[in-house]
Amino acid sequence: MSKTSIEWTESTWNPVTGCTKISPGCKNCYAERMAYRLARIEGSGYDAPYPECAFDIQLRFSRLDEPLRWRKPRMIFVCSMGDLFHKDVSNSYIESVFDVMRQAKWHTFQVLTKRAERLEQLGRMLDWPANVWMGVSVETPQYLYRLDHLWRIPARVRFVSFEPLLESLGEINLDSIHWAIVGGESGPMARPIDEAWVIDIRDQCVAAGVPFFFKQWGGKNKKQAGRLLDGRTWDEMPHR
Repeated sequence: MSKTSIEWTESTWNPVTGCTKISPGCKNCYAERMAYRLARIEGSGYDAPYPECAFDIQLRFSRLDEPLRWRKPRMIFVCSMGDLFHKDVSNSYIESVFDVMRQAKWHTFQVLTKRAERLEQLGRMLDWPANVWMGVSVETPQYLYRLDHLWRIPARVRFVSFEPLLESLGEINLDSIHWAIVGGESGPMARPIDEAWVIDIRDQCVAAGVPFFFKQWGGKNKKQAGRLLDGRTWDEMPHR
């Protein structure tokens, strides 16, 4: 099982690795940075013919059945090192991933994408088990439209990750959204986050009755920056 330090989940499962940049939140992608680093470590599972290919899309067939071998129920973030709904991931492979999640009904799976249009397109054809939570990433107001596509997905839990939060988002339509995550960008080139942006989202979530999870302030030293907002941590989550 792949343990993780990501605050809002317990484990990761990567049947797909690699991605391409499509919006401002991708600029300093932590997964890309990690893939290039791991490609230089023998036996890491992220070997590539050349280090510069380490973040190319790869369908990891050998990993498909991993959750079926993890007997203890876990919260599992799907494709933390890629995007399941990338155009280079075939429909049939996505269906295979969903089939595994459906079989592994003792786990809760969290799927997150920036490809909201393809999500909606395929969402009509997929069988959505209750243990699959579906989310989209939104980093600036220009990408709030991704919620329009998410609303049409029949997942039991629909969530949004405002990470990395790069601007004030203004008014957000949180209808039919069951969870919101907010976080600042981390890493050597991290862009700043404003406390007022976070508080505004928090207040909208509280008013709408949407569980709010503040992941991190981020920055070059995210551990030092911490997770406190208004003197406390915010770890609200939907019921499993």
